[in-house]
Amino acid sequence: MSTVLKTSRRNFVAHKGRMALSAVAVLLSVAFVCGTLVFTDTMNTTFDKLFAVTSSDVTVSPKEAAEGDETPERGRPEILSGSAVEQVRKAEGVKSAEGGVVSMSVTVVNSKNENMGSTTGAPTIAGNWSDNELKSMKITSGNAPRGPTEVMVDADTAEKHHLKLGDELRTIAITGDIRAKISGIATFTVTNPGAAIVYFDTATSQQALLGSPGSFTHVNVTAKDGVSDEQLKQNIATAVGADTYKLQTAKEAADANRKAVGSFLDVMKYVMLGFAGIAFLVGIFLIFNTFSMLVAQRTREIGLMRAIGADSGQVLKSVVVEAFLLGVVGSLLGVGAGVGLAIGLMQLMGAMGMHLSTDDLTIAWTTPVVGIVLGVIVTVVSAFVPARRAGKVSPMAALRESGTPGDKKAGVVRAVLGLVLTGIGGAALYLATAAEKAGPGSLWLGLGVVLTLIGFIVIGPLLAAGVVRVLSGVVLRPFGSVGRLAERNALRNPRRTGATAAALMIGLALVACLSVVGSSMVASATEELDKSVGADYIVNSETGQPVLPQAEQALRATKGLDHVTAYREVAAKITAADGSTVEEGLGATDPTYAKDIRRKMVAGEHAAAYAANTMSVGSDYATQHGVRLGDELTVAFTGGNTVKLKVAAITSDEGNLDKGMKYISTEAARANVPADKLPLPFMLLASAQDGQSDATAYQSVKTALAEYPQYMVRNQTDYKQALKDQVGQLLNMVYGLLGLAIIVAVLGVVNTLALSVVERTREIGLMRAIGLSRRQLRRMIRLESVVIALFGALLGLGLGMGWGIGAQQLLALQGLKVLEIPWPTILGVFAASAFVGLFAALVPAFRAGRMNVLNAIASE
Repeated sequence: MSTVLKTSRRNFVAHKGRMALSAVAVLLSVAFVCGTLVFTDTMNTTFDKLFAVTSSDVTVSPKEAAEGDETPERGRPEILSGSAVEQVRKAEGVKSAEGGVVSMSVTVVNSKNENMGSTTGAPTIAGNWSDNELKSMKITSGNAPRGPTEVMVDADTAEKHHLKLGDELRTIAITGDIRAKISGIATFTVTNPGAAIVYFDTATSQQALLGSPGSFTHVNVTAKDGVSDEQLKQNIATAVGADTYKLQTAKEAADANRKAVGSFLDVMKYVMLGFAGIAFLVGIFLIFNTFSMLVAQRTREIGLMRAIGADSGQVLKSVVVEAFLLGVVGSLLGVGAGVGLAIGLMQLMGAMGMHLSTDDLTIAWTTPVVGIVLGVIVTVVSAFVPARRAGKVSPMAALRESGTPGDKKAGVVRAVLGLVLTGIGGAALYLATAAEKAGPGSLWLGLGVVLTLIGFIVIGPLLAAGVVRVLSGVVLRPFGSVGRLAERNALRNPRRTGATAAALMIGLALVACLSVVGSSMVASATEELDKSVGADYIVNSETGQPVLPQAEQALRATKGLDHVTAYREVAAKITAADGSTVEEGLGATDPTYAKDIRRKMVAGEHAAAYAANTMSVGSDYATQHGVRLGDELTVAFTGGNTVKLKVAAITSDEGNLDKGMKYISTEAARANVPADKLPLPFMLLASAQDGQSDATAYQSVKTALAEYPQYMVRNQTDYKQALKDQVGQLLNMVYGLLGLAIIVAVLGVVNTLALSVVERTREIGLMRAIGLSRRQLRRMIRLESVVIALFGALLGLGLGMGWGIGAQQLLALQGLKVLEIPWPTILGVFAASAFVGLFAALVPAFRAGRMNVLNAIASE
């Protein structure tokens, strides 16, 4: 065993240059995994510290209060009366009880009417400055607010928006606007992940944020020394009644907040790890190719080892140990690079507005272990087949040949297996497109994607023989004899060419698939908007804030508009005649909604749903529960009345706009839901009067809502463009993550070319000796690289478009009915692949051109 280790170590050091790019592939893949784990762990630590510090020993809040959500749909949070503070204060074990006010249903703007909120999705929070805030903040400039004309802002927001003492801020709430000058700036003593926070004095907060003097949203309770949080909670429950309020210990409150944030962080974590897995998959091909070529180049060396007594097992172990060393080195470097990547991501998030401190950098012991284990396993597994092939070569064959002989029988088996897998995968994709239900169809789609991918990888060498010839006829033949040499080099080892191209194929297949799905989404939504939306203007908030009454009133007062429709959603339990009960939202709109949205009807008229005691239902619901026109449904409004409503219309669920929504009139919602429980509209629709210029009316609408920058005003053209931009941004983010896999694939092309240059050293020397110039040699290698890259791109884009078409046909069941192939993107990626090939060939071509002719001819 010691001899095997020595031999492996010697070979590893001797070929360290040839293995460098494989090590980089391992490094990048491990770095992505470790960077993701460190980054998400750091975010968890940041939020954990914040929640732990800001949570009181016991927090008392209204029983109806939602977890981590100050009910923005109604514009104001649930409240407690001021007497609750006195009740709690009298409980045994209470050291202090302090009323708090907090609301997330606000928008803060500066004197230029610019939104001071976060751009990363973090909330804007307004509340009262109290002793509890001193746990996490300290005043670093000015003083706390002392009246309705003063406000304090957090230091991060002040720095980001260049705010200073004396600047005026306008806080827009449901109760109206609060104009106040900055009296102080408070700095977090723990990391603020990005929320924008403003503080008022308690009386102003109660009046301006809650519209209820003397009320609070919660009570912060501190325990006396020696009293545990659990005991204090029990004492308060005894004093005020166990079911009167919602009581949470510091741990329970922190856990609840952590759960709300954790779901988002988990999604981010697993998505990024998924892309790291793709990079690992691509890296397998790079490592496989590297060891295949190294084994082929060392055939005679292996033969000598076998001739002097080494058995096949020792040869196998020797190559596997080399792979192990490569995995260890690449993984160790990758762990370090991963920490650097995590810090880079933190800096990037900081530039976007989410502040993460390196003081909270969290490197769990599992992170480097996971990275190293993954890196080593992937490397060893990738090298096992070449190692096994090396061990099977006989001593005499190795001494006689310059490379490992091909196995024709294995090639035939491989071709047949590849064709079978591809055929089954193609059949699965077809079944996905023909599925009548999304559930079974998605299973067929997943199976088809996996099998066609594996099939293309397996059949790659067979495809290389034909496709490369076709590509060469178009791309290489114009370069004459140099082009023909490049073609023959690419075809010399189809297995190697197929494996190299497969690495690039994977990344580009995903790019093509997502491009098709994204373009089809935009095209389908655009068609649906053209077909279904009759309103001229759409008003909503991109952050999900409801439309405040004053903003709605401003729009309704705008001249030149025919009508304005408010759209809100009220929660209810709906019971059909068959006894089934569903809990869902009802669309409560003005009757003009029937004009603004053209819904296809199955029975009745849409406008009939807005009469007294009537409603509409979707066709799917009607079919499932046997509901017909004229039937009565029992509707129990959450927090309101239980009434019977007659089904006056059944809307078709064929389209994707408002699919399945049940409608009632706004008046019906007001009649059955108390005013303080009725949600605010989340969208307004408006149409211009006949004969009114669209440009004039559009500008009037924008002017009317100019004081409310939290709302976006769009006509149909702008709305379509916004949808396209949103999908484009999502795709660009995905492409960026896929970029790592493509980088690894490019390294694979570089490594293949570099090793093939070494393999063909004597041949290159002979070609130079008979008249091939350095320029022609470099061009030959560049052209070989280009045709391999184009081969991989052709396979990847073709495969990806097949996946994308299958996914679109399946999503057509959900309304994504328009298939659109983004040809500019597809052709652009294909053309860019040629440049990728040119770039990958730069270093190998340069090194080949510098070879000494005589030394090259003399090499063995």
